[in-house]
Order: sequence, then structure tokens, then C-alpha cells
Amino acid sequence: MEHDCTFLDELLPSERYSLGEADRASRAGDWGTPEDQRVRPDAVVWPRSTDDVSTVLEAAHERGVPVTPYAAGTSLEGNPTPVFAGISLDLTEMDAVIDVRPDDFQLDVQPGVMGGAIDEAVAQYGLFFPPLPSSGDISTIGGMIANDASGMQTVKYGEVSDWVRALEVVLADGTVIRTGSRAIKSSSGYNLTDLFVGSEGTLGVITRATLGLAGVPEQIRGGRAIFPTLDDAAEAVFDAVRSGVDVAKIELVDELSATMANAYLGLELPDAPMVFLEFHANHDVEREIDFCRSIFEAHAVDRFEMAGEGEMDELWRARKDLAYAVQSYDPDLEPIHPGDVTVPISAYPAIIRYAKDLAAEADVMVPCFGHAGDGNVHYTVMVDRDDQESVETAERVYADIVEKAIELGGTSTGEHGIGRGKCEYLEREHGTDAVEAMRALKRAFDPTDILNPGKIFPETVSPGGRVRLPSED
Repeated sequence: MEHDCTFLDELLPSERYSLGEADRASRAGDWGTPEDQRVRPDAVVWPRSTDDVSTVLEAAHERGVPVTPYAAGTSLEGNPTPVFAGISLDLTEMDAVIDVRPDDFQLDVQPGVMGGAIDEAVAQYGLFFPPLPSSGDISTIGGMIANDASGMQTVKYGEVSDWVRALEVVLADGTVIRTGSRAIKSSSGYNLTDLFVGSEGTLGVITRATLGLAGVPEQIRGGRAIFPTLDDAAEAVFDAVRSGVDVAKIELVDELSATMANAYLGLELPDAPMVFLEFHANHDVEREIDFCRSIFEAHAVDRFEMAGEGEMDELWRARKDLAYAVQSYDPDLEPIHPGDVTVPISAYPAIIRYAKDLAAEADVMVPCFGHAGDGNVHYTVMVDRDDQESVETAERVYADIVEKAIELGGTSTGEHGIGRGKCEYLEREHGTDAVEAMRALKRAFDPTDILNPGKIFPETVSPGGRVRLPSED
């Protein structure tokens, strides 16, 4: 479906929008969008201010032209794919750090600011932004907020939503609203801030964010633990979290993932299940390390090693580059989907065991790794896409793991969002009535469904972009 976007001529200088083929093609999807599911927008717009965003949305709303916010394109569920074409609203030029208030542990930023730039802006004050995901250096804060991202340090510091204090948001018709405040808490009215966090650009476009900060800990120590079996490693993680070990990062890497990392990075990791660890403290960090070691020893740990000076970057290199390692491991196989389930920590050993048993039964490779301390498992099923039977098997294994996570009281996505890839699990996870309540919110904020249509509720979107009512289904 094509949309006439020539009205942009009257709204913006020529350098702030493009109808060019190359620009449109580069906004047709994200990292997780297969080639056959990429959709080129009719135009790309680069706003530089809230007023620009408001002007474009008001005009698009009047004409029924879809608008899909676009950040860095590093998401994995097709979140910024412009399913119904229209305008791709690329916010990367709104990349200013507006204000830093170290006495309040806060800063204000535009949505196009990269995660790494936030830490650079506040480092002189001894502060940092704790919930950055592993891809924080190449992801924008607007994208992180829209997907409610999280990362390796969630077990200690929480996810991005825990650090968003206030937002400026442009609604579908161009109206600009502000949510939250600079106060650390409030019981004033509906919590609209949390409503927009994780909404994937379907309710409004974030143009400014007030974020909380934390002091950089004085003591940071990292290490790894090697286990004889994956079951031992998963049980040790559960026991450590249950016992209250104050750990900032606790990441599981299965034997297959370690093998892939070795092949990709030329490392010499043991071909064995392992747990990567990092401890943050202002005093007595060694006491916490010893506490963790004693728990791991009760789970048959083979080796518990702490990194020396200058070894921290090398320690985390294998974990941070695992997604690339998986992709490049076998030229005849590729990951079918980026799995991202999360379960209650007590069910963590069970979901890991289930995934590996399923892989063995189906005779497929399923590398498992992830933010173990908060119950998050990243996994994928390796598949030969030219073999239809192999594809069908992989799809079944992938879906069964998601279903099992929900059955265990967990979620289909811990941090990647619903996008296009996880919409089929929404009702299974939340129930029909809860999902209809979500649809009601969508209709209230965006009655003509111009904001990122085809995401989260694709079955409610008609070809004309209008949200169908349940009675019309």
C-alpha cells in the first residue's frame, strides 16, 4: 500500500525528509526482520525537535498516513518495521543531552541519544545509567524506553522502566503531553509514564526523557564459574539469587554457546557450562564474592575464578558478542528467531532443562545463554532454511519453549518486546480480557491507528489503517 507523502514539502526543509529509494530501503526493518518481511516506507523523516514531530504527526493523522518511529534499528522483533508503509520517523538526529543534574542524580535527554553517550555525559560526576542493555552503545534511549529494554545488570539495578522519571510524548494527532516529574515518587493521577514505556511507539512518540542515575561503585570485581553440567550451573544461579547474594551481573553460558564464542572470537573458554559474574560494592566486595563461592561450591562448581586487573573487558567480551558468534558459527545453519523468555527465578533451572531436553529430542542445536539472575534466557534454534522439515522442527521447538515459559508463570519476552514476532502469545500470556483492555487504550490514544500499525495487535488492523472493533472481527 502506497501513501502520498508529498505533503511533507509544505512542512519540512528538504534535508529533513527523503523519498529516496536508498533511505527508504534502510528503514524497512530491524536486525530481527527477515528479508522477505521487510517493508519500505513511502518516506523517511528526520525530525530535530518536538515541534517537528508534532507537525508531522498532526498532518499524518489528518491524512490517515501511518507513522512508525525508528531508532537505531537494533531491535529484534520487527518493532520499527513500517508494516503499512507510510512514514518512517527516524529520531536519531534528536540526540542532545539537554541537562545534567548530578545533585538530583538525573539528566534530561532527547530520544536519539545513544546509551554510551549517557554514561560519557555523567562520568565526570561519578555517575552512570545502570540499566543499559548489552547493545547500549549502539542503541538509542528512545528505543530502549519504547521496548522497556534491560541488560546484564538487571538483577541488581532493574530495567529501563525503573529509571524513567518523566517523559515528553507527542500523541497521534500531534498533541504534546508531559508525564511524571523530577520527584523520585508521586501518587498524582494515572501513571502515564509507565504506560508509554514498553508501548513500542504504538501510543505516542517520545521526544524527551528524564532519567535517574546512580553512583559508580567503588569496587567492581568480575569472574566466572565453571560447572560440570548445565543443570548444576542453573541450580547454582537460582540458589545464589534466592540466598540474597548481592551480584550485579550473573550470566549463564551453556557449553554450546561457549564453543560458538571460541570459534568466533578465537578464545579458549572451557567447552563447559559456565556462569559469568560481576560484583559492585562500595565496601566489603570480597565478602560477597566469598558468599557466592560458598553457594556455588554446594553445586559442584569445578572452578571459581575472579579476573585480575585489566582482564575485565576480556572476561565480558565472550558474553557480549555471543549473538554474533551464534550467527556465524555454521555457514549452513542460521538462527530461526531470537528467543527471549523470562521466568520466575525458581523456574530458571526448569526452563533451561526443558530447552536442552527439547533440543536433544528434536536433534537440533539450541544455544542457551542470558541474564540468569533475573530469569531471562536468550536462545535460538539453528536451522537450515533450505530444508522445510528442518524449518518446521525449529519453529515447533522455538514455540514450545515460549509456551513452557508462560506455563511456568513467565513471559514470552523479557526485553525484546512483542513487535511482530511475539503477538501470537499475547492472549496466552495475559488473557483475552486483559488484551482487550490494551486494545481499548490503543483506540483511546490512537483511534485511527496511524502509530506503528501492525504491531502488538496485528489482527485488529484493517488495510485502511483503521482499528477494527471486536464486533467486526
